Amino acid sequence: MCTIAEFRVMPFEKKCDVITYQGTYLMQRMVADCKVFLYDTEGFFSEVFYSPTYRKVLMINAFDKAIGLEPYLDEISLEDLNSKSCM
Repeated sequence: MCTIAEFRVMPFEKKCDVITYQGTYLMQRMVADCKVFLYDTEGFFSEVFYSPTYRKVLMINAFDKAIGLEPYLDEISLEDLNSKSCM
């Protein structure tokens, strides 16, 4: 496990390893021609910007503030949460 500060200064390949082995996939969204995958990386979130056109990861972004989750809010269904809590 690492801190967000440690993660930000890691080489690109090491960031990929941390996300792959320690991250939990949450969801994805589209930004222009990129798929952006959101992961919970134990203490912070990471976004992986993947280009299907070039078949490679273009960028990895890490954040720990709730405002970073704002682009994902339209994809979250509160109805699903409500139906689970009524069981």
